[in-house]
Amino acid sequence: MLTFNKGQWALILGGSSGFGLATAKKLSQQGMSICVVHRDRRGAMERIEAEFDEIKKVAPNFIAFNVDALSIEGKNTVIDGLKSAMGHEEKVRLLFHSIAFGNLKPIAPVKPNQSQEAAIEKICALLNVKKEDFEKAISAAADDEIDEIAPFIKSNYSDQFIDDEDMARTIYSMGTSLLTWTQDLFNQRLFCEDSRILAMTSEGNEVAWRGYAAVSAAKVSLEAVVRSIATEFGPYGIRANAVQAGVTDTPALRAIPGSLKMKAAARQRNPFGRLTTPADVAGFIALMCTDEARWVNGTILRVDGGEHIGSS
Repeated sequence: MLTFNKGQWALILGGSSGFGLATAKKLSQQGMSICVVHRDRRGAMERIEAEFDEIKKVAPNFIAFNVDALSIEGKNTVIDGLKSAMGHEEKVRLLFHSIAFGNLKPIAPVKPNQSQEAAIEKICALLNVKKEDFEKAISAAADDEIDEIAPFIKSNYSDQFIDDEDMARTIYSMGTSLLTWTQDLFNQRLFCEDSRILAMTSEGNEVAWRGYAAVSAAKVSLEAVVRSIATEFGPYGIRANAVQAGVTDTPALRAIPGSLKMKAAARQRNPFGRLTTPADVAGFIALMCTDEARWVNGTILRVDGGEHIGSS
């Protein structure tokens, strides 16, 4: 039995990988029509088209736009295309913001950890191995997900530092662009009477990771926008919430300097001993689109298996 019907559309911003792609698959399996917006190079399209073909087999309707969702032209192209694809009574049930386009430059130089370097040198002396051989072994162990070696994993950070333009672009891309899309869809009367807006935030909303300053600022801005949407668009039947997933092995995570340490720490903290998966999050997003979830509005919802309460 399908949960949704073809007249209910999911508009997914950032849907060619990670949370967005998993959500498109899940909702299509449950009967919802799907519109995916993504921005990918030609070399990635063979993989992406194979994923989209899988969705097309089950989705009642499926359209995709490889455009810049952050530009006026890209947004207008999507909205015009969506309106053309919709039947007379069809509306957007879900607007899902999963754009991962942010700057990961640090804000200050990395000061060498002299105590860690001394510890590594002592271990190398005791084992009678060269430092470079020890570091290669640590790197290999990290790739094999041997989490106990996390303190010795070295992260590569950019030697360029973030500037105002980087910060502003990231805050808009991963944060306040949600409001732009919400207002335009609302003005075009594309939302249904009981619609949902969900946006991906992260633990970086309160934890400082090196190289994550701009994205962290974007996530905090995103959450503020979600609360405002929940308040001011609520009278029109629009519910807005932020979803805070646990550490998930996505292309966006792998781009973050220090992601190997983050994954190791998350597995050790999580009561289930594993990372969150895109499918975990997609299942929750589908749940949030049901009629029974209509009274959830303006909050941050953790989907992490208890990672945030765990201890290593």
